Amino acid sequence: MSERNKGEDVWLKLNRVPKYIWVTIGITLLTILLHAIGISDDLVNVGLIYLFPVLVSAVYWGMGPAIYAASLSVVAFDFFFVPPYLSFTVEDLRYIFSFIVYLAVAVLTASLAGRLRQQLEVVKQREITTNSLYALSRQMTAVTDLHTLLGNIARQVSLTLGTPAAIYLPNVQGELQVTSSSEDSDSIAWGEGEAEVAIAKWVYKHGEIAGRGSSSLRESSGLYVPLRTEDQIHGVLAVNLESSDLQEQREELRLLEACGGLAASAIARVKLAEEARLAQVTAESERIRTALLDSVSHELRTPLTAIIGSATGLLENDSLFTREDRKELTGNIRDGALRMNRLVTNLLGMVKLESGMLQLRRKWCDVGDMIGIVLTQVQQFIQHRRIRVELPDQPPFVSGDEVLLEQVLVNVISNAIKYSPEDSEIVITVKVDERNGRMTIVVADSGVGIPEAERERVFEKFYRSESSRHVTGTGLGLAICRGIVEVHGGTITAESNPGGGTRVCIGLPIEEPEASFPYMGQGEEE
Repeated sequence: MSERNKGEDVWLKLNRVPKYIWVTIGITLLTILLHAIGISDDLVNVGLIYLFPVLVSAVYWGMGPAIYAASLSVVAFDFFFVPPYLSFTVEDLRYIFSFIVYLAVAVLTASLAGRLRQQLEVVKQREITTNSLYALSRQMTAVTDLHTLLGNIARQVSLTLGTPAAIYLPNVQGELQVTSSSEDSDSIAWGEGEAEVAIAKWVYKHGEIAGRGSSSLRESSGLYVPLRTEDQIHGVLAVNLESSDLQEQREELRLLEACGGLAASAIARVKLAEEARLAQVTAESERIRTALLDSVSHELRTPLTAIIGSATGLLENDSLFTREDRKELTGNIRDGALRMNRLVTNLLGMVKLESGMLQLRRKWCDVGDMIGIVLTQVQQFIQHRRIRVELPDQPPFVSGDEVLLEQVLVNVISNAIKYSPEDSEIVITVKVDERNGRMTIVVADSGVGIPEAERERVFEKFYRSESSRHVTGTGLGLAICRGIVEVHGGTITAESNPGGGTRVCIGLPIEEPEASFPYMGQGEEE
């Protein structure tokens, strides 16, 4: 057992002895000591020394023991030190006046000492209350989850008051129930009984404090405080005060009211934050739904109109068209079908990314071959633009899903074609940083460019820059590109092209292929 615990045990044993007995023992020992040291003839000093047990009694035990000590000191002073000795009679009647003055001074001194003791207790209690409220408010500020918040409040209140605590909140049906308790959840916690729940419902309904120490339902063993803000009662905070006295109940009521106010504010804050989050999610969902419907309807209607018009013309007026006309109409049908295919591919890719269903089929990909395949896919709508490819002497290999990486390049190069003027040049550059094990594919165009403030936002779903509103699109392509590149452990950014336009930089980790690598050219599902 530690020294501190031993000291506490000794103090508890001493407190079990009645305080008046200690006063009697102390004054008796003091009387013996005064005779032993030989100052019994100096009555002035003896009278002053007898004030010492009075002060000690007032400080440690209060007013009653102090007055008892003062009375007993006067009796001992008269009996043992005032002539005639060992008698309560006095030779000089002036001593009677001295005894009265001494007793008055002792009582006044005891009163002042007792008052200081009470003030000290009040200060200590206020310090405990302040520390508890500070700890509670600090916990409330750091927590955003309602269940965790309620658990912290119940435990902190229970720890401060040294008694079980419970918090009642209405469920989805509006019925009040114990939401959090300071006791072990495996056992039946205080506050879950029918009587406690009934009182909590009454407090929740009427918005008034009830229970022990209050003016309502004071026969109850608990004290119930409504968790009220300006416009709403959120629940009820309750503690078990069965073993506390009246003075303690008053202090606990003040503390509980303060804790209840903090708890109500914290609950309101968490609820408002949750409502704001839901409102934001709802607004974002509505915005995405509207953007999706607008984009898809426009993007589908345009190629469908071209396909239907061209196909109808071929079917109904075939004899009127020359070979060149038929070729042009057939090309329109093909371009419309390719445009719809890209749209559907982007939509499916976004669904897979959002749902977490995207799975990589990794294999070693030759970047040179991959760019060649992509250029073949976009060849139909290059029109009068030129594409120049700059590759290193040894084209790097990258471990990834070839189909998805090709989709990234198709989207980026298609954007470069779409937003750059005719007869302009699009440059695709592949750079290798062997020290960092990174490869960068840069697609640079001479188009309208992207304002600096929007270069990060263009990778968000359905976001389109103001400078590109005149060109049709869904705003999904770059968002899908970012998702695919990040799944591969890479990055994608948009920059300003020094010659005008935009540069999109795709950074991917590279690995040097080994001749004996068993999966070279084969799909490997992660």
